[in-house]
Amino acid sequence: MVGLDVPLFLLSKIMKDIIQNTVEFLKQDFELPLVVETLTEEKLIQLLTPIVSKMLDREFEKLLNICYRVDLGENRLKSILHESQPENIAMELATALVKRQIQKIEIRQRYSEE
Repeated sequence: MVGLDVPLFLLSKIMKDIIQNTVEFLKQDFELPLVVETLTEEKLIQLLTPIVSKMLDREFEKLLNICYRVDLGENRLKSILHESQPENIAMELATALVKRQIQKIEIRQRYSEE
């Protein structure tokens, strides 16, 4: 993540950019609706949860392929699918996907600056 010596206004802009990049990556896989507002991480998870829920019921193989492409990790996916309460699986999976995509973007940014 960004160092603590970064001014707060800059940190806010960096996070907005990261979230926007995350939206762009996830939009392709999840056919997200056109979003004109700036999303927060929480709003993105809320937007993604019903889509993940539908895919759990109707397009499970496609969802597994997306999890693989996002590099969610087999152990994390199994943990969510087998240990979560059924009514929480879609939200927990959406959260994990968003957080993993944010992590990947942050890593790319960190290494592209060096």
